[in-house]
Amino acid sequence: MTEFILNHDPAIRLSIFLGILAAMVGWEFVAPRRALILARPARWTANLGIVFLNSALLRVVFPAGAVGVAALASGQGWGLFSHFTLPYAAAVLLSVIALDFAIYLQHVMFHAVPALWRLHRMHHADLDFDVTTGLRFHSIEIVLSMLIKFAVIVVLGAPVLAVIVFEVLLNATAMFNHSNVRIPLALDRFIRRFVVTPDMHRVHHSILGHESNSNFGFNLPLWDRLFGTYRDQPELGHEKMTIGIRDFRAPQRADRLAGMPLIPFRGTVTGYAINRRDGRPAK
Repeated sequence: MTEFILNHDPAIRLSIFLGILAAMVGWEFVAPRRALILARPARWTANLGIVFLNSALLRVVFPAGAVGVAALASGQGWGLFSHFTLPYAAAVLLSVIALDFAIYLQHVMFHAVPALWRLHRMHHADLDFDVTTGLRFHSIEIVLSMLIKFAVIVVLGAPVLAVIVFEVLLNATAMFNHSNVRIPLALDRFIRRFVVTPDMHRVHHSILGHESNSNFGFNLPLWDRLFGTYRDQPELGHEKMTIGIRDFRAPQRADRLAGMPLIPFRGTVTGYAINRRDGRPAK
């Protein structure tokens, strides 16, 4: 089974990606959580255009990808799980959880360090919040994120199957928790005990600094609750909260493909973004 998945990894992940994207887009049309302020065609063209650009870049820079690194580490006997005897299922599960924790820490770091926040601003500069928001990241951030992931995989000695499962989960939950979908509040309270929901993550995209510096998790909400970065709801409610960051309010700068890659090189970033606790808008 693992060999089949490894041999067909790109096709499997692409199929799951397209299936979840289609499902979330359909859900957004049927039961939207908020009214969007921008027209979809131009914004979606930009956000999805970045996805294709980043995918092509990763194929050129890292042709083997995270799965290839996991296979190399396994073959060379690298990492913790190569030196401890664990049931295979336990190694897979622990690897997925550890990788999710690493992504949480990485996300915090991209808010905490000014140079990294410059890159991450492209994601937060989206003036609306829907499934395509979960796909727009600066190409340099994507490369750095992949290098961090490689390091974690090698240190862990994560099984190939664990990396494939994690990659699918990360992609799927990023689209789910960025979606503009309405979930009954009681159901949302239950689901967010186990998985980050759209209402939970939307708080993270608030223009208010003390809200955007919360709810960093992409998959498991455990880390936010454990490390004190969890915020239940936005102060103004989901319908009235402002999405985005202060310095990029013009659509031609924040939501057009030509302007998005230049966001890290515009404006100033003073101090450590994550230390802003006074409620000022994020820059």
